[in-house]
Amino acid sequence: MQNVTNLMNQQLDALLENETDLISNMANAAALLQVSLEDINWVGFYRYVPANDELILGPFQGNVACMHIKNGDGVCGTALKQKHSLRVADVHQFAGHIACDANSNSELVIPLFKDGQALGVLDIDSPILDRFSSEDEQVLNEFADIFVKHVDLR
Repeated sequence: MQNVTNLMNQQLDALLENETDLISNMANAAALLQVSLEDINWVGFYRYVPANDELILGPFQGNVACMHIKNGDGVCGTALKQKHSLRVADVHQFAGHIACDANSNSELVIPLFKDGQALGVLDIDSPILDRFSSEDEQVLNEFADIFVKHVDLR
């Protein structure tokens, strides 16, 4: 998988070059992950809205999804609140898991921050238990870092 994901990260960097629109970048990043990763059933972004202290559904690939997640709720809100990635082998064992898609069994969520400001999270679900390895987490954290590098907060 390492070669595929290294290429995927290089593709993301090239794809987002000179583009500053956050929504467009989220859409293309989600599409790139969808075609690059195996055994996933949902991938996308939730944008953080500080005024409501919640995550709002952003661009994604997959089945319909929950639209509002309070900061600290579910895997996505917990990852944002704790400011670190969460790799969950069995979402049904995660206290407070929000079941948007009954087919999802494992999940990887990476919070996105730029200059200390919360942007949201990258969320990836799989129908396979324990789908995400520590190597996957590392490579997808690098993917998130590349994504954030292209975000313009101005």
